[in-house]
Amino acid sequence: MLQTIAIKVTPVQESKINAVDWENLPFGKVFSDHMLVMDYKDGAWQDAEIIPFGPIAMHPAMSAIHYGQSIFEGMKANKTVNGDLLIFRPDMNAKRFIESAERMCMPPIPEDIFVELVRKMVEVESNWIPSKEGYSLYIRPFMFATDEFIGIKPSETYRFVIFTCPVGAYYSEPVNVKIEEFYTRASVGGVGRAKVAGNYGAALAPARIGQKNGYHQLLWTDGKTHEYIEESGTMNIVLVIDGVVISPSEESDTILRGVTKRSVLDLAKHWGYPVEERKVSVKEIVEANKNGTLTEAFGAGTAATIAHIVKIGYRDGDLILPPVEGRTFSNRVYDYLNDLKAGKIEDTFGWTLKV
Repeated sequence: MLQTIAIKVTPVQESKINAVDWENLPFGKVFSDHMLVMDYKDGAWQDAEIIPFGPIAMHPAMSAIHYGQSIFEGMKANKTVNGDLLIFRPDMNAKRFIESAERMCMPPIPEDIFVELVRKMVEVESNWIPSKEGYSLYIRPFMFATDEFIGIKPSETYRFVIFTCPVGAYYSEPVNVKIEEFYTRASVGGVGRAKVAGNYGAALAPARIGQKNGYHQLLWTDGKTHEYIEESGTMNIVLVIDGVVISPSEESDTILRGVTKRSVLDLAKHWGYPVEERKVSVKEIVEANKNGTLTEAFGAGTAATIAHIVKIGYRDGDLILPPVEGRTFSNRVYDYLNDLKAGKIEDTFGWTLKV
């Protein structure tokens, strides 16, 4: 493994930045000028290079295509009111990337190197960080197997890439979710805790069914009994029931360990809210909605940040939740995280990395 990292920068001859409509940024469709590339071969990570953004050549027998060794992360960089550039909790993404790599039999990237590669990429693309409130630079690190070989075994070569996208809001409105009781996102002993590309591919068909029925995302349940909720397609789930902040426990290996969710729960504890991480049954949610103790439900994730849930589909009906305006906890969290990333408040937790 590398103890130090060399990063060569080859800048573009002409930037695309002046062609961007900064007032209308779709999520994930506008890409900045460069990408970072680092290859793994002969048992070690090689030096990294930041090059002009563009297509990646691949062999038809490239093992990632055939056998699914592909993992990724997502994080954001923001520009503060003072012009500083901040990345939100990249150390946690680095730790999760290591865990995903180990689960998929891929070479991990040491935490300090991962963070430095991300920091350098943001530094190079600093002009692409939007100044508009609520906007940010989305950062996508990913790794895939590159062996030119048809045979089911771990690859011996890999490529690590980082690209960035200036983005607006992932959801432009509060979301509707549907409790999924047939399809399964992850099972015990599987790869649900890892941020594996295949997890998302397997979710596309059931998610489309939900979308056709007016739901933005599914609320996945456990693969064995479908009695307990786990997470949604793009975010972890947090509930407020009878004044208690509740979220499904991450002890199960079927739930992704969310960076934003962890931040939400840390804030709840800091502010004195009772917090429970445990199994959360569908029955409990239905009953809490019926008796009026389910006062808030929202998704927490890097892309969505805080996504208020206003309707939960369950079988042939819908659970309607209280109006967003009256949600004291989730609105407080939303404002806090936005203010933190904008540099409007002090970073008392040490969650941001200054570029």
